[in-house]
Amino acid sequence: MSVAPDPPEIFDRAADEGERRLDQSWLELISTSFIAGFTIVFGLAALGIVHSVVAPRAGDVAKLPGSLAFGLALVMLVVGRSELFNENFFDPVATAIERDDSWLIGPLLRLWSVTFAFNLVGGALMVLVLSVPGALPSGTDHALVTVAEEIVHREPTGVFADAIAGGALVALLSHLLEAVDGVGGRIAMAYIVGILLALGPFDHVIVTVLHVFFGMQFGANIGVGALGTTTAVVTAGNVVGGLGLVTVSHIAQVSGER
Repeated sequence: MSVAPDPPEIFDRAADEGERRLDQSWLELISTSFIAGFTIVFGLAALGIVHSVVAPRAGDVAKLPGSLAFGLALVMLVVGRSELFNENFFDPVATAIERDDSWLIGPLLRLWSVTFAFNLVGGALMVLVLSVPGALPSGTDHALVTVAEEIVHREPTGVFADAIAGGALVALLSHLLEAVDGVGGRIAMAYIVGILLALGPFDHVIVTVLHVFFGMQFGANIGVGALGTTTAVVTAGNVVGGLGLVTVSHIAQVSGER
């Protein structure tokens, strides 16, 4: 019977994984970030399809099966080892702490900035593909427009709070993945986090921006300024939740135990 690893062992595993992520070549990092971007869009499309089918019959209950559909995108990301912004906070920071090297600030910024940019590039291209008339089932466009408009019309303070929770949740996924052994455990953790992310809904900047962009392609009443504001607020919240809440607290946990 396997024994769950203790916090220092999880931290050591995270540092090893972080080293792999930091040592990626430019081509590898750009490619894996691009792949993660369009993979997330499949989850958004699945959410929209399910919502369009269930909502007319069950109303808000459609959020649950929609979230179950979206969770599959996180499974695809984790199994494929794609690079998703904010999910790569804990591991590389653990590497920087373990090495105690100040020069890693540069590689950390490279990792996060490239991931952020090419998540959006890959996702936006797939959104454009799936926005072609007839590409998605009838009614999906209306479901995606409705959610996109709900996202941008919320109070900024509420968006920021949801982004803190979303950033914490996705960064926590990194920690949980190092705490389990085997593909089955990784799939389960990814699916659970994916469901919670969509069910909240808790804002993750890549998911949120691509969702809004999807709605805009189908005619949502959303301007570029509103999209930019949402992007800035959610990014800030993700950093606070992912780095300030989850990463720092787990580092403090390990430091205290050692």
